[in-house]
Amino acid sequence: MNSDFLNYQAQTTPHPLGMEVSHAEGSFIFTKDGNRHLDFVAGVSACGLGHRHPKVIEAIKKQLDKYMHVMVYGEYIQTPAVEFTKLLAKHLPESLSQTYLVNSGTEAIDGAMKLARRATGRSQIIAARNCYHGNSYGALSLMDYEERIAPFRPLVGDITHIQFNQETCLDVITKNTAAVILETIQGGAGFIMPTHNYLKKVKQRCDEVGALLILDEIQPGFGRTGKLFGFEHFEVVPDILVIGKAMASGLPVGAFTASKALMSLLSDKPKLGHITTFGGNPVIAAACQATLEVLTTSKIIEGVEKKEKLFRELLQHELISEIRGKGLMLAPMLQSEDIANHLVLQAKEKGLILFWLLYEKKAVRISPPLTISEEEIALGCGIIIDILNDYDKLTTTE
Repeated sequence: MNSDFLNYQAQTTPHPLGMEVSHAEGSFIFTKDGNRHLDFVAGVSACGLGHRHPKVIEAIKKQLDKYMHVMVYGEYIQTPAVEFTKLLAKHLPESLSQTYLVNSGTEAIDGAMKLARRATGRSQIIAARNCYHGNSYGALSLMDYEERIAPFRPLVGDITHIQFNQETCLDVITKNTAAVILETIQGGAGFIMPTHNYLKKVKQRCDEVGALLILDEIQPGFGRTGKLFGFEHFEVVPDILVIGKAMASGLPVGAFTASKALMSLLSDKPKLGHITTFGGNPVIAAACQATLEVLTTSKIIEGVEKKEKLFRELLQHELISEIRGKGLMLAPMLQSEDIANHLVLQAKEKGLILFWLLYEKKAVRISPPLTISEEEIALGCGIIIDILNDYDKLTTTE
């Protein structure tokens, strides 16, 4: 299977981790060699309710017995998509009332960019340095990481970059700006939090010049920060909200949400301003609704803050300089890139799944299922501390 994996499935890196998965349940992934691995990554934040949450599985099976794909997005009334978008609107500010369902977060970013240009008649889009919004051409064009974008030029044009959290950059936002697009919490850059009312000030500047604020909640959304959406911590409401990852508990999905007035612009002049075959797929929409129902009718989100505190208490070590992030979107910062690499690879051998971040090489990702238990947190943190202690002894001996 390993040989077939390398020969027939296109790879993203020269050295994939290569775990051969047997099954997954709750906070654990089981491999075909009979080992179990405590999952501190949750599919890069996609499995917020853990693996195979029973309510989500039930909703998927129930919908499978009715129908799957029947028509491209937006032509037929399909109950799961309607019910999910209605429930989502109930839990969002009034101005975020209508949702366009797509296949992934990166497609949602592209849709949001198109909507902003269509709504304002302007072309400039401002993004943050070290941002990550996905890898489709639109989302990739927002990136300023030359190593990653250079081979794929020319990109989508009229993109300008500002420094996240730097208020002196706000004058770059002018009456030529269609939109400013920011991650509510910068992910690939190292789980960077907005400070000093930064997001609020960006929104005020956007309002002054008639630009739109797009917030990318693909990763912080659906409870990961201790609220349903990360922007709720910062007294700001975006004009366009982009979501994905955990919204279907592990099935591929994304969406962008705005006011009905804004969204109506994609249906005329031209018609089919954005179109997708499988967006709003009824099976996936059923999973989305079940996920949102579980999150909003249980105490799972309420428990995130306590679990964050436990992680911070247990991950005290001289090789960890700080822990960035919020809720269960955490990034221990190691003293060096070598230590971070050692930790991720050794953890894999000891039955714990960790992962890297895109830009910040000293960081290690911790984004477990929101349903993870305190005992499982203690187990995983114990493995991390043991690995760091062993590293300390190894380097001291050398």
